[in-house]
Amino acid sequence: MTSTGRHDRFTPRYFAIEQALRARIAALQPHDALPSDADLCAEFGVSRMTARAAVQKLVQDGLVYREPGRGTFVAAPVVDRQLTNLRGFSAEMTARRLHPSSTVLDARLADGTDAQTRALDAAAGSRVVTIRRLRLADNIPLVLERTTLTERCAGVLEADLANGSLHEALIAQGVIPATGTSTITAELATADDAEHLSVKRGSPLLVERRLIRDVTGAAFEWTESRYVPERYSITAQFTVELPPLAH
Repeated sequence: MTSTGRHDRFTPRYFAIEQALRARIAALQPHDALPSDADLCAEFGVSRMTARAAVQKLVQDGLVYREPGRGTFVAAPVVDRQLTNLRGFSAEMTARRLHPSSTVLDARLADGTDAQTRALDAAAGSRVVTIRRLRLADNIPLVLERTTLTERCAGVLEADLANGSLHEALIAQGVIPATGTSTITAELATADDAEHLSVKRGSPLLVERRLIRDVTGAAFEWTESRYVPERYSITAQFTVELPPLAH
């Protein structure tokens, strides 16, 4: 009898495999290898398509990640960020003993759209730097990020944006991040999100939009970050405002 024999015969086969793998993952360490698709087919007596469907659901939930040509591995725990401060992605991942990297999807200096210049308090038609990156930790996609910078930051286009820190590149050219505001919403994944973040189109995403100002108070960075909620969380600390006492 295969491992699926313990389940009700009406349970979808991929779901039974998924649940069995979830139980195994709980006993494994991050980056431990899981059985290959071929091994799952042999163990559970299913087609390769069924085995892949089970593993893909675990990928979408952030529990495992795939490396082409190597296999499937246990993902590291969910990354949590404190909202009381903003540490750059590279520094945040390094502090958590994760290896940060980025895939640069686009980086250019061009005329800004009305939305971009308005967000940065810039004159209409001003040129802006647009950088679009997929941010990864230990090769797991965490966030799809689009950053818009004022033209004075154009020097960062010469920096290593795939392996280096954007904020370090900004500081090196004299632009010092100081304060910022952040708005967080929930949105549904677009086709582009689905392609890059390995999620289903229409699945929920955590979307953060933030404006960062320098030490003089001038806005220079507007960033939209689209997170997979199963892989990334944001924690806020706050004080409780008490109601006025009745007289």
